[in-house]
Order: sequence, then structure tokens, then C-alpha cells
Amino acid sequence: MGKIIKYKDKLPKIDQTVFIAEGVVLVGDIEIAEKSNIWYNTVIRADVNFVRIGKKCNIQDGTVIHVSSYGFSAKGKKGSPTIISDNVTIGHNATIHACEIGNNSLIGMGSVILDQSKIEEFAFIAAGALITPGTLVKSKELWAGNPGRFVRKISDTEEKLLFNTPDVYYNLSQEFLKK
Repeated sequence: MGKIIKYKDKLPKIDQTVFIAEGVVLVGDIEIAEKSNIWYNTVIRADVNFVRIGKKCNIQDGTVIHVSSYGFSAKGKKGSPTIISDNVTIGHNATIHACEIGNNSLIGMGSVILDQSKIEEFAFIAAGALITPGTLVKSKELWAGNPGRFVRKISDTEEKLLFNTPDVYYNLSQEFLKK
């Protein structure tokens, strides 16, 4: 299991069914719901605000999740937590900063999601996309590029991928727990 660090009076709260890989660092006011999995060398730091991760999410290797505090937000004076809803996939080496991500969404590898952006349910952010502060990505939209832009509505096949990928990672995490 990774390293769990108390910050001030806040210690991460992790459901007993969550898989935490070696090299993960969790700091501060974090809550992770059941059947989620956090993969190698991910850092989740909730020191100046909070992070909430829903059920059956997979946060893949090398991801960084952080928050913003009052006076340090890219889109105004109010800081923001990071809220990741249920059944979300965060691809390898993504940066998730002070934003909201809706149910059944997929954030592609190497993507950057910035302050006060809102990613609605069943949204698909392509690998390497940069979602700028305050952006709204609507349900069932595919966004790509730097800066990220709407490309098209997702297909039925892509919608199934968004829904099923967390199951694949949950099952994989169970294999790692058996070792």
C-alpha cells in the first residue's frame, strides 16, 4: 500500500475495498469510495481543500490530483476542491486540478483538467487534451487538443467503453490484491 499522510487534522478516509498500489501518496482531506483503485506513483494532495473520489473509479499510474485554495484559483477568488464522481477512469499521467468530473467519464492519458472546469457524465477527454480553467464539457461529448475543444458527440461504442473500463480495472485490482 502507498503512503497515507495526515495534514493538520485531516487523514485520508479510504474504503476497505479500495486498491492502493505501491508508490501512491495520499495527503490530507481525501475520501475514496468502495471498489476504486489508485495505481502506481499517483499523488493525491488535499491540503488546502478537499478531494472526493466516488465508487469504482480507476486512477491510473502517475496521475496527480490537487485542489486550489482561496486566492489561488485560476478563475476567481474562490478556491475549489476536486470531485470525481462514480465509475470514472483517469488515464496514466493525467493532472486533475480543482475541478469536477461526472459519472462514467474518461479522462485520457496525459490530459490536464484545470481549475473550476466541469466535466459532465459520459464525457470523453482525449489523451493529451488541456481543458482550460472554467470550461464546461457537456454530457456525451468528446473533447481533444490544446486547448481542448469540442470534437463531436461520443458513439454508442465509446459510451460502452466509458461505462465498462472501470470494471476492467476493478477486476485487475482484485488480481493484484490476491498476490
